[in-house]
Amino acid sequence: MEPVNLFDLAAQQSRWLAVRQSAVAGNVANVNTPGYGTVDVEPFEKVLDKSGVAMAATQAGHIGGRSTDAGFAIREEQRDASLLPSENSVVLENELLKAGDIRRQFELNTAIVKAFHRMLMLTSKS
Repeated sequence: MEPVNLFDLAAQQSRWLAVRQSAVAGNVANVNTPGYGTVDVEPFEKVLDKSGVAMAATQAGHIGGRSTDAGFAIREEQRDASLLPSENSVVLENELLKAGDIRRQFELNTAIVKAFHRMLMLTSKS
């Protein structure tokens, strides 16, 4: 297994968050469009699966990790039976919750990058 570059992983997640934010913004913009189906980006876990980063048990007592089978692409969400008369599946409340989640994930990503940058700078001082 090759070493993990945390800055590359953070950059990947930032790009993923940007694509997800675009999908959510498109949903909000089309809230009144007849027949529009809600879209979202598939989970970030699949990006990690493709990058070769995997949890590994280094001791017998460690718990193994699992990930989803979803990929990194925009997909239409499952339509439920309670569609609006216009057959639009966008629920504005759900989209606002997703937008809040994206914001929290981006802030966490930024905080982690800042912390690792500070650690890197401390190790390079002489």
